[in-house]
Amino acid sequence: MELTRKQFEILVAMAENKLPMKQRELEQTTGYSLGTINRTVKELTEAGLAAQGTITNSGLTALEPYRAKRVIFIAAGFGSRLVPITFNTPKPLVRVHGVRIIDRLIDACLEAGINEIYVVRGYLAELFDQLLYKYPMIKFLENPLYNEANNISSSLVARYLLSNAYVFEADLLIRNPAIIRKYHYTSDFLAIKKDRTDDWCFVVKDGVITEEKVGGEGDNIWQMVGISYWNEIDGHKLSQDIAEVYASPGGRERYWEQVPLVYRKAHYAVEVRECFEEDIVEIDTFKELKAIDKTYDV
Repeated sequence: MELTRKQFEILVAMAENKLPMKQRELEQTTGYSLGTINRTVKELTEAGLAAQGTITNSGLTALEPYRAKRVIFIAAGFGSRLVPITFNTPKPLVRVHGVRIIDRLIDACLEAGINEIYVVRGYLAELFDQLLYKYPMIKFLENPLYNEANNISSSLVARYLLSNAYVFEADLLIRNPAIIRKYHYTSDFLAIKKDRTDDWCFVVKDGVITEEKVGGEGDNIWQMVGISYWNEIDGHKLSQDIAEVYASPGGRERYWEQVPLVYRKAHYAVEVRECFEEDIVEIDTFKELKAIDKTYDV
């Protein structure tokens, strides 16, 4: 059955909690009023999806269409702003406090039950083979155009895998693995609420991204984080839209997320999903890397 958002969020809360949940606990977890909780739990119970504060097997089946099934890492680029270290090491394989950047992301996905993992590689591609010793489930996708086109060329390689899928920039230092969720009600993009930013950001209205741009200020500005999720329907649309935008004049120079957020945005209603500064950081420059890991400051 198709779930309402309230039904979905209450079932997810039950699924993520090993013990039966009282309605007061569901109220605290979901933010819904006690009256809404009472009505929704009654609906779920009558439908056989929940029983005595616990999700049933039928409830887990009902959540299955909303489950993240795979993840695609965009990892083909050179990482020019992190030279000199990227002369010999792709940015996702750079170690921070002894751990490769991409490892923390992969571990977060595995913790969320996402075991189908693809890495789109290009620059120094063979060095990614070392990941297989720790993560034998990884499959590699080759991007031969990484040096001739922007990262839309990586999404082109992975375009038939984008349904029920996360797409990651593979150079993000994750500090809170819990931001990687097992279930999503709709397509969404992680972002940090800001009063002002000079970085890539979204304008958001009623929870939906209406514009992507560089720099902004105001009540509806959210700084972009390079992690997004695409549901089954949107994933299928992306497979066609990415190819069309790539083939259009100037298409090779686009960033991949501009396909659903700029050039074909009428086809999508992508929601923003909030995270915080302490959850994740993008290491853009060697100076920033040295500030985080003093072993590079020599």
